[in-house]
Amino acid sequence: MKDSLYGELNVIGMKGCEAFAAQVDAYLKEWRRHDNEETFLVEASCPRFGSGEAKGMVSHSMRGNDVYIICDCFNHGVTYQMYGKEVPMSPDEHFADLKRIIAAIGGKARRISVVMPMLYEGRQHKRSGRESLDCAVALQELMNMGVTNFITFDAHDPRVQNAIPLSGFDNVRSCYQMIKAMVRTYPDITFDKEKIMIVSPDEGAMGRCMYYSSMLGIDLGMFYKRRNYSIVVNGKNPIEAHEYLGRDLTGMDVIVVDDMISSGDSIIDVAQQLKERGANRVFVFATFGLFCNTLDNMDKAYADGLLTKVFTTNLIYRTPELLQREWYCEVNMCKYVAYLIDTLNHDQSISGLLDHSKRIHKLLEKHRRAGEKN
Repeated sequence: MKDSLYGELNVIGMKGCEAFAAQVDAYLKEWRRHDNEETFLVEASCPRFGSGEAKGMVSHSMRGNDVYIICDCFNHGVTYQMYGKEVPMSPDEHFADLKRIIAAIGGKARRISVVMPMLYEGRQHKRSGRESLDCAVALQELMNMGVTNFITFDAHDPRVQNAIPLSGFDNVRSCYQMIKAMVRTYPDITFDKEKIMIVSPDEGAMGRCMYYSSMLGIDLGMFYKRRNYSIVVNGKNPIEAHEYLGRDLTGMDVIVVDDMISSGDSIIDVAQQLKERGANRVFVFATFGLFCNTLDNMDKAYADGLLTKVFTTNLIYRTPELLQREWYCEVNMCKYVAYLIDTLNHDQSISGLLDHSKRIHKLLEKHRRAGEKN
């Protein structure tokens, strides 16, 4: 990698991202220890008044520097005091704090890049009737404030980047890390098309599932959601049933791939139907595990044998209770994010990092050889 940098590197971990940013910083220091850098982290904070109002503060000037801000808008583990009550931070408040820190930099940085793993308002990406287009508005707002690059992971619909066609928008996959975590957790897994297949839980996840299917060389099935469009419950049309399209599942291991798990009810329904159709083990790959309600439904599904293991990344907040669950496996993405930041800071293309095909094929070949030895 060439020696010239776009600018002196600064990394800011927003509230709730401190541990993740510290791991990223550790990798960057390890790779650049010849530069005698102590840390690339810059302290930033958003103290609040008793009314809940806040302001953004950074510890020193970043004039002429290349700044990367890591922000998890879905970290409900962060709280603050408002009128004497402890309040969990909402995505709106995290996004407002991000803008405060950008404003505190004051236009002095040479370049500002935002690393927002789960896209703020990413599910409100298209208009159906008289609705706001929150994700598009948010992206435009950040670019108008001086953000140059925006990096997100497995966007619900990456076409939202059309809102900022002249700005940098990178939608990063977590496929390689997911597969790597699976083969480490289950060394006995075999990617034989007669023994395992990919299943999409709905139409929206088909693009991701097609990628996994082609990379692993295994078959693909799908469910489609049959909704009741005559009524609206909690702002959406309720799902009446999941209908399956695909080959016979008898005795097959199944990997269900989606971008996120919200309540978990849809995944459990899909897993139950897979089991009823004779599936063996059911694995779930979901980049983001929100688990908005409780973990009770997932616990019951695991106890009933519907789910074998759920893989999600550490890109967003995970509760301590989730990390202790036997059915859960965390996929660490810190090193990958550090690679992205390091490459961009050297003003080089990240196309090689975004293309997982070579790494996946190398991983599968290594796994196959290990299986032959055993």
